[in-house]
Amino acid sequence: MENRTELSALGEFGLIRRIQENTNLKNAETIKGIGDDAAVLSTAGQELLISTDLLIEGIHFDLSYAPLRHLGYKAIAVNVSDIAAMNGIPKQVTVSLGLSNRFSVEAIDELYEGIQVACENYKVDLVGGDTSASRSGLVISVTVTGLAAKDEIVYRNTAKPNDIICVTGDLGAAFMGLQALEREKQVYLANPDMKPELEEKDYVVLRQLKPEARMDMIHELKEAGVIPTSMIDISDGLASEILHLCRQSGTGANLFEDKIPIDDQTYLVATELNFSPLTAALNGGEDYELLFTIRQDDYEKIKHITDITTIGYMTADPATVQMVMKSGTAVAVTSPGFEHF
Repeated sequence: MENRTELSALGEFGLIRRIQENTNLKNAETIKGIGDDAAVLSTAGQELLISTDLLIEGIHFDLSYAPLRHLGYKAIAVNVSDIAAMNGIPKQVTVSLGLSNRFSVEAIDELYEGIQVACENYKVDLVGGDTSASRSGLVISVTVTGLAAKDEIVYRNTAKPNDIICVTGDLGAAFMGLQALEREKQVYLANPDMKPELEEKDYVVLRQLKPEARMDMIHELKEAGVIPTSMIDISDGLASEILHLCRQSGTGANLFEDKIPIDDQTYLVATELNFSPLTAALNGGEDYELLFTIRQDDYEKIKHITDITTIGYMTADPATVQMVMKSGTAVAVTSPGFEHF
């Protein structure tokens, strides 16, 4: 049996010191990290970007199948994704936890192992946070800061008609991973002796449990000399995000069904679970890919980047956001994506 240390053995300050001892600062902009009343950051004349996300047990994650290490990684990745969506470079994060007494010190260590791996991967500094008791399970709040040159920040409201619509990676995988995990959970609850059948669902399950922020694509675009005309990360589904870009930019859009990138395993799992792969891509969410628009002149610069797919173009009619199906018929894109309330 593994050792278990009660949180009360460390106390709040002991827990903070334990986290601080395992934290290494990498960025010159981080003047002071954990250990004072506030972190101190130097912006060096650039624009400072800040975003916050909240992850709540029972709403955003289920600990019956989400490993704490993966959860820690995901908490950082989904925040870094917001900085990527602004075409910025993430620099610092703060992590706040609401904890019930069912969590041991070792459990929190496991959570922070995932957090630290993500911080290393995305080259961000963990500079602070807060801890509190919680009566409703685990609550994780992450705030991320980033930097960007003023003329390189990309907003949602600056797309123009005829801009090409692009997406990174593939869509619908995280949603189908969630469906597969939920199904296996129900099977387990009905019969705890049943072994989970997830061997052929490894890709979609990992996309749900341990998504990646697409900072690699931000660096690729910089190297290609392309600044998108608008951008957003796909947290609530492609339909919801393209509607955000269109509403805020005052444009319409034509998307093409046969251009939407969907992984083979997503297709297979969707078929097995009687889901439409296209619906998963449009409405599933949590893929954390980047949806962005570029000027037509920039197409030649990005067409060689293997993980970018062009899926349509912006139009001048804000009243028409549609998908042209393989049959040639056009269907209105109206789905709100994931509704939080």
